[in-house]
Amino acid sequence: MEIRIDDLRGPEIAALLEGHLDHMRTLSPPDTVYALDLAALRVPEVTFWTVWDGTDLLGCGALKEISPTFAEIKSMRTAPEHRGKGVAERMVRHILEVARQRGYERISLETGTHVDFRPAHRLYRRFGFDYCDAFADYTITQHNVCMTLELARD
Repeated sequence: MEIRIDDLRGPEIAALLEGHLDHMRTLSPPDTVYALDLAALRVPEVTFWTVWDGTDLLGCGALKEISPTFAEIKSMRTAPEHRGKGVAERMVRHILEVARQRGYERISLETGTHVDFRPAHRLYRRFGFDYCDAFADYTITQHNVCMTLELARD
């Protein structure tokens, strides 16, 4: 598996993200879907990565800076045909490594509560994330939760 910074211009990533948005819209009401589209990911405060095996796009993830000490995980997605191969775990490990290198003290995320989100909850809990109050512009509802992790200083 190779992780690369991605410029979000390839047709493969456009298709993966569109599938991600479509899936999120089937699981949660529109006002609780916070997944970002291509335009929203193409901003300076977001670093976006893709995971590849040769020419196969396995998944993606992003890190959004909220402040110099606080960041958010965004756009975590594994291509359906590559689930169960450790793609998401590899991406979270990479994002946390970059977050620590950048000196972030805390990293958070928002995710859904539908049963389809349970694997994501388990993944983040394995990395030490705990449930928390809403952050940034989020509002907690019955359809979503926020999680956070305090990062150890090196």
